Amino acid sequence: MTLPAHIKALVDRGALFVINDSGGKDSQAMKVMLKRLIPHAQMLIVHAVLPEVEWDGSIEHIQRYSAGIPIIEAHACKTFWQMVDHRGMFPSPANRQCTSDLKTGPITREIRRYLAAHPEFGGLVVNCMGMRAAESPKRSKLVDIKRNERNSVAGREWYDWLPIHHFSTEHVFQLIAAAGERPFWTYDAGMSRKSCIICIMSSKDDLTRAAELQPQVYARYCHKEVELGFTVSMSGKRLPEITGIEPLPLAA
Repeated sequence: MTLPAHIKALVDRGALFVINDSGGKDSQAMKVMLKRLIPHAQMLIVHAVLPEVEWDGSIEHIQRYSAGIPIIEAHACKTFWQMVDHRGMFPSPANRQCTSDLKTGPITREIRRYLAAHPEFGGLVVNCMGMRAAESPKRSKLVDIKRNERNSVAGREWYDWLPIHHFSTEHVFQLIAAAGERPFWTYDAGMSRKSCIICIMSSKDDLTRAAELQPQVYARYCHKEVELGFTVSMSGKRLPEITGIEPLPLAA
């Protein structure tokens, strides 16, 4: 593995490289790669914490393979459920407020704070994300690196980089295995993705397996669908229609 010349130039200029780490396979493979190529003193890991909708063990998994790189937890000012109740509906592919408000926004805020507290980076930052072209037609159109004009203000020079954009799923798992690491536990448990426990982008198989693994969380989503008259799935079908699993009563 070698760095592209324009990334190497940013390393040489002393940029801070921030790893957006969900704990999923793509974040982990990206971290494996960057740990080999970037001086650890120029790295930071940021994880967006998602109370009540995130798989147990996420932050512990990230810590296990951090190699001593600093980790910051980014917390939104509201939870997923507060957001849903305020909007009266679940997020949708066209309005992914869960991503913007609960992940991107809080992570951006923490990066700005870190840069302000660490003037040795001179406001120069490379924000590294694990999106891959193979995941969707929309992601296939993303460019590997670009200057983020919106965040390049107030003495900051900010770049967004997708280090594994052209990697296949097989390559991702190979990278993790070659590093002597294990993917997050949900992959062995039958999930194809490590997103929120119940995600608007999940397949029928993932929704079904999530319902089996986390019945109380699944029940909360099911009862919220009835309360709001709005479904998680864009198919318009309620979760029990998709999975064939009736929810448990909500815990008191």
